[in-house]
Amino acid sequence: MGTERALARVTLNPELRIGDVDPRLYGSFIEHLGRAVYGGIYEPGHQEADEDGFRRDVMQMVRELKVPLIRYPGGNFVSAYRWEDGVGPRDRRPRRLDPAWRSVETNQIGVDEFVSWCRKVDAEPLLVVNLGTRGVEAAVDLLEYCNHPGGSYWSDLRRSNGSLEPHGIRSWCLGNEMDGPWQIGHKTAAEYGRLASETAKAMRRIDPGIELVACGSSHQGMPTFGEWEETVLDLCYEQVDYISLHSYYGNPEGDTRAFLAKSLNMDGFISSVVAICDAVKARKRSRKTLFLAFDEWNVWYHSKEADRRQDPWQVAPPLLEDDYNLEDALLVGCMLITLLKHADRVKIGCLAQLVNVIAPIRTVTGGGSWRQTIYYPFYHASRFGRGVALDVRATSPSYEDREMGPVPLLEAVATHDPDAAAVTLFAVNRGTDTDLRLEGDVRGLPGYHVLDHLVMVGEPRDANTLSEPERVVPRAAGSARVDDGVLVAYLPRLSWNVIRLRGPR
Repeated sequence: MGTERALARVTLNPELRIGDVDPRLYGSFIEHLGRAVYGGIYEPGHQEADEDGFRRDVMQMVRELKVPLIRYPGGNFVSAYRWEDGVGPRDRRPRRLDPAWRSVETNQIGVDEFVSWCRKVDAEPLLVVNLGTRGVEAAVDLLEYCNHPGGSYWSDLRRSNGSLEPHGIRSWCLGNEMDGPWQIGHKTAAEYGRLASETAKAMRRIDPGIELVACGSSHQGMPTFGEWEETVLDLCYEQVDYISLHSYYGNPEGDTRAFLAKSLNMDGFISSVVAICDAVKARKRSRKTLFLAFDEWNVWYHSKEADRRQDPWQVAPPLLEDDYNLEDALLVGCMLITLLKHADRVKIGCLAQLVNVIAPIRTVTGGGSWRQTIYYPFYHASRFGRGVALDVRATSPSYEDREMGPVPLLEAVATHDPDAAAVTLFAVNRGTDTDLRLEGDVRGLPGYHVLDHLVMVGEPRDANTLSEPERVVPRAAGSARVDDGVLVAYLPRLSWNVIRLRGPR
């Protein structure tokens, strides 16, 4: 059967503002899980290791992504973590059993080393405090250690450990997925909301300039979703700045159309949480608007069977090492577009995770590294998706999905950087057998022309590997052009597209 062709339309106009794009929307995540830390960012003795044991090849790829914010140290790991184990002389640090991932934690990397690595890759840390097995005191001690200049026990300990200047960490998460029965120290919404409120108040006494993220539901399918957010925010609304959202999607049935529809679930999740936040705001008669931190999101399903076969209590076992293909990259692209569509309220995003563990970057311990397919949509959005997000008012044919209903073939959003006179259109063609002719009204952008049209396309299961690292990569092979105020482009079936326009300055 031949490939069909259909018509889709967008409008590119700077007046159609959604909101400013916070650079932290393109954050990521490093957890003490699997080979994210040991064998991922840190591998002393490797030929690419720097003087601190960090892999230069990994740092280069992270810098290319321009990741502004990196969440650490978890994740489920943090809910039984003693942060003090990871500071001071390495030969005195204890080896601990990590009950979250049933691994052995050597504590060779801790907060000081992680902050140092973040500086090397031009990122800021987003630290998570343990509200599972610990609480207010440990959180306040960690904040004092990181941010107080000196003259107190914990700040002087940091100085004696080699960090004379404060780390100056501005962003903090109050625990992780505390609604989940799998979480060490799981709590009810009322228990967590009270603890989050008291922890936030104590932390702000140490450093009033920090910003805080409260735990929302672990995912939209949780039986307590909605009720959890409402109860938690009723108890800590005025003490926090963000509430978190987490979503992972998989395709175990191998149904590409159903899989690519799942970003619509993410869109509904965001809208629901915004509505709950605003309802609490109204009920409290608050003047403060709460923002969202989508601080875990990705595709995750390929590695789950292999993970079940792992023996427990290893050091840095290969866990959650998904091998990503083209259709995974397309859904990641749709999820990035969804985040941009909510740029007015979603200000922090963390692709989970960054290296080896459900990650865009993969390494071989003692060997090479490569970019997975999902690297490229994230790279494009982070590099070019700056400025102001624009509603493109897209229209296209659709297909019917059992769960999500009508699903448009075209998923699209644009950003406008007025200082650079640049507009970037991000577009996914979900069609499995349909190319799209895209027509865009660009009369609101007089003098703009197409700079380039990047396309990533292939078969759904095509993937990159160490031996074939460029099997699926974007190429400047698109057809986009502007004629008489109309943008015209062809979007191949199952493709990720980036169309960059530049105007007079």
